[in-house]
Amino acid sequence: MSSRGKNSTYLRLSGLEPLVITPESNFVNIGERTNVTGSKKFLRLIQEDKYEEALEVAREQVEGGAQIIDINMDEGMLDGEEAMVKFLNLIASEPEIARVPVMIDSSKWHIIEAGLRCIQGKGVVNSISLKEGEEAFVKHAKRIKQYGAAVVVMAFDEQGQADNYERRIEICKRSYDILVNQVKFPPEDIIFDPNIFPVATGMEEHRKNALDFFQATRWIRENLTGVHVSGGVSNVSFSFRGNNVVREAMHSAFLYHAIQHGMDMGIVNPTMLEVYDEIPKDLLEYVEDVLLDRRPDATERLLEFAETVKGNAKKKEKDDAWRKGSVEERLSHALVKGIIEFIDEDTEEARQKYGQPLLVIEGPLMDGMNIVGDLFGAGKMFLPQVVKSARVMKKAVAYLEPFMEEEKRKNKSTESAAKILLATVKGDVHDIGKNIVGVVLACNNYDIVDLGVMVPAEKILETARKENVAAIGLSGLITPSLDEMVHVAVEMEKQNFTLPLLIGGATTSRIHTAVKIDPNYSGAVVHVLDASRSVPVVGELISKKTKEAFHKKIKEEYSELREGHASRKTEKNYISLDQARQNKVGIDWAGYQPPKPKVLGNKVYNDYPLAEIRNYIDWTPFFQTWMLKGKYPRIFEDKVIGKEARRVYDDANKLLDEIVSKKLLQANGVIGIYKAASIGDDVCIYNSDTPIETFHFLRQQGKKGTGIPNISLADFVAPESTGKTDFMGGFAVTAGIGLEAIVEKFKAAHDDYNEIMAKALADRLAEAFAELMHEKIRTELWGYAGDETLTNEELIKEKYQGIRPAPGYPACPDHTEKPLLFNLLEVEKNTGISLTDSYAMYPAAAVSGFYFSHPQAKYFGLGKIEKDQVEDYAVRKNMKVEDVERWLGPNLAY
Repeated sequence: MSSRGKNSTYLRLSGLEPLVITPESNFVNIGERTNVTGSKKFLRLIQEDKYEEALEVAREQVEGGAQIIDINMDEGMLDGEEAMVKFLNLIASEPEIARVPVMIDSSKWHIIEAGLRCIQGKGVVNSISLKEGEEAFVKHAKRIKQYGAAVVVMAFDEQGQADNYERRIEICKRSYDILVNQVKFPPEDIIFDPNIFPVATGMEEHRKNALDFFQATRWIRENLTGVHVSGGVSNVSFSFRGNNVVREAMHSAFLYHAIQHGMDMGIVNPTMLEVYDEIPKDLLEYVEDVLLDRRPDATERLLEFAETVKGNAKKKEKDDAWRKGSVEERLSHALVKGIIEFIDEDTEEARQKYGQPLLVIEGPLMDGMNIVGDLFGAGKMFLPQVVKSARVMKKAVAYLEPFMEEEKRKNKSTESAAKILLATVKGDVHDIGKNIVGVVLACNNYDIVDLGVMVPAEKILETARKENVAAIGLSGLITPSLDEMVHVAVEMEKQNFTLPLLIGGATTSRIHTAVKIDPNYSGAVVHVLDASRSVPVVGELISKKTKEAFHKKIKEEYSELREGHASRKTEKNYISLDQARQNKVGIDWAGYQPPKPKVLGNKVYNDYPLAEIRNYIDWTPFFQTWMLKGKYPRIFEDKVIGKEARRVYDDANKLLDEIVSKKLLQANGVIGIYKAASIGDDVCIYNSDTPIETFHFLRQQGKKGTGIPNISLADFVAPESTGKTDFMGGFAVTAGIGLEAIVEKFKAAHDDYNEIMAKALADRLAEAFAELMHEKIRTELWGYAGDETLTNEELIKEKYQGIRPAPGYPACPDHTEKPLLFNLLEVEKNTGISLTDSYAMYPAAAVSGFYFSHPQAKYFGLGKIEKDQVEDYAVRKNMKVEDVERWLGPNLAY
C-alpha cells in the first residue's frame, strides 16, 4: 500500500544512524518497554532511580529489533520532565541505544518539549490531537516543526476519540488539512494513529472496531498523500487479558490485515506475537471472524473457544435463571452480582441445610467471595462491584450472627479467620482508602479490626495484642502521618512485636517505607500501593509456608533501595537559594496595578445551598476513589469500565439527591481578603496598615532551562519595595458537617458501599464548594475577573485567572502554615472546621488555601529543596531546623 503519489519525499528519522521509511520498507516496529505506563519493570526502575538498569531495558529492545523506541514518563508519583530529560541524556551516551530514533511519548506538552530539547537526530512526538481545539493543535505542531521532529496525530477532537470509520477519516482529514495547508508541516512527517480498540467485548457497538480501523487505514493511506499509520496493537486483545494464546494470535492476525490495509508502523511487544502462519487454523478462523466481523456470533464463538485453550475458566451462570439454582448457586450469584434482595431468605435456607451457621460462612458464602476475589484479581471485576459484594456478605453474616453466638456458647473452640488491624494514624482523619482496603481483605476471608481515624500508637499496639491480630495496617494522607508511622514502627520494635506492618496512603511510597520505616522495625514492613495489592501481600506475609521467605525478600529489597537512595548524587540538579531568588518570576510591577477588592476582611457562608454546590463537582477524582481510571464524562465510553462507571455515577447521584433534598450535609465556609506585600519569600498581611500575620513560602531550587523561573508563591504579590498596594486572600470550606450520622446509618446496615459513597461525595462537595467560592472571589468579592464566563469543564481545567493553592500541597507543602491561615480567618469559630495535632482538617471533607490574583500566578510543584533554604526557612519561621526537616521530609534534596 503506498500513498506516495507525486510526493517522492520519504519519512527520514535518525538516532546516530538514519532510518528512512520507503514504500518498500517492512513494518517499522516501535519498542514499547521504555514506557512507564506499559511496563511495570521499567516504572519500578525509574521510581527507584535505577537508571542504569532502565538503560538495559532500552538496549534489549534495540537488540530485539525495535527500530524506534517509545519513551514515556507519565506517572503520578514521578517528576515526568526530570525523568524524561535524565533518561534521554543517559541514552545519548550509549551508542548501541542512541543509534535508533526516539519517540517522545507524553500527554503533557512541557514533558514533550523538554524531551525535544534533549534528543539528538530526528525523533517523533507521540502525540498531539485536536482534543483541546485547533489553537493548541496548531501551536504544538508549529513547535514540533521548529524542532524538526515527526509527529503522531491521534484521531481525537473536541468531541472525543474517533470510534467508528466515519469519525476516524473525518478527524484525520481535518488534522491533515490544518497541518499541511496551515502549518506547512511536511506530509511525510505525519503519522496518524486512528485508534485501535478492543474487539470481542460482547457489546454490539464494538463489533466493527478492528474492521473500521483497517478501512480507515486504507482510506488515510490512499487519500492523505505522504502520511503513515501507526497504533498500539495490544489494545485489540484487551478482552482476553490472562489468555496469552488468544492474545498472541489476535495481535498477529490483526497486524497481518492492518499491514495489508496500509499500517506501516506500530507499537508491538514481540513477546506477545505469534507467527501468523503458525496460528492453529481453528483459532485463526475464530479470531479472524471477530476481527473482520464475518458472522454475528463471532464473539460468542471465540469466547467459547478461548476457554478451551485457557484451561482455567469458570462456568458462568445465566442471570435469568439464577433463582432456580441450588441455594449454593444462588448465594454465589448474589455475591458476585451484588444482589441483596434475597440474601436473608437464601442464607436462612442454607442454615437449615447445613445445620450450623459457621458452615454456611465457610461453605457457600466463602466460595462466592473466593470467586469475587479471583475476578477482582484478574481485572474482571472492579472496585465498586467488589464493595457491593462485601455488602451482601456482611448482610448474610449479620443474619447469621445471633445463631453463631449461640453456637459459640455451645462450642468455644470455633476457629475464626485471621484478623488484620487497620488504623489511620494519630493526627490524620482520612480513611476512604483504608476502608476500601478493609472491604477487599474482608472479601478474602480476613476478619478486619478497624480502629478508625486519629489512632495513637499505644491504642494500635494495645488492640493488636488484645485481638491477637495477624498483621497491622497503617494509613495516612498528610505528610506528618509519615512520621507517625515511623513512631509506630519504633514502638513495635521496643515492645518486641513480630507482626507484619503494612503501610499505605496517598503520601506514602515504597522508597519512604524502605528508607524511613523499615530500618526501625525488625519485623516485615511492606508498602501496599492500593487495595488490589493488599490481598496477595497479606497472604504471603501471614502464610506459614511463605512468610519467612517473603519477609527475607522484602528486607533485602528495601535494603537495596536504601543503598541506592543513599548513593544518589543530586547536587548537580539543584542551585543555591541565592541563585534561585535571582531567578524569580519576572513580573513588571511598574506596569501593573493590582486590582482592589470590593470587600476586605472575612466573610462567612454557612449552610450554603448544596443544590448550587453540586453544579461545580469535578467527577473525575470521584471515579479515581473507586479505582476506575478515566476522565469524566469520557469514562462512560470506555470499552472496559464504562458500564460500571455509569452505574456508580447513577448510584452517586441518587444518594446525592437524597443528601440535597433532606439537607443531610451542611456546607460552611469562610473567605478573607487582606492588604498584602511580599518581603523576600514571605508575604505580610495587613489590617489597614497594621501588620497582623506573615505567611512563609518556599522557592523551587531545581535547575531550570533558559527563561524558566524558580517560582515561589511570594512572587505573585507585589514586593513592599514597589510601594504598590496589593492583596492576598484565604479560604476554608467544608461539606462534611453531618457526615458522621450518615456514615453510622450505613455502618449499622452493614452497607460499606454507601458508606464509602457518602464519604466520597462529601469530599467532592467540599472541593466543589472551594471552586464555587473561588469563582465568587474572582467575579464578585475581589472582582478582578468580573466578566468571566467559564463552563464547569473550563473551571476544572483551571482556565481562570489567579490560583488557590493549599498548604500541604505541591506549591506550599508545609502544613504548619495552616494554623496561621486558620487564625486569620477564625476558621473554627466561623465554620466548625478544626485542626488535628498534625494539622489535618476535621471534618475530612474540607479544603483550605490561599487566593492570588495576578495574571501570571500559576500552579506549580516545589520539588526538592536544599539545606541552605531549610536553614533560611527555619530562621524565618522561628523553628528548629530538625522540625522543618520533619515537616518537609519528602521535599528534601539531601
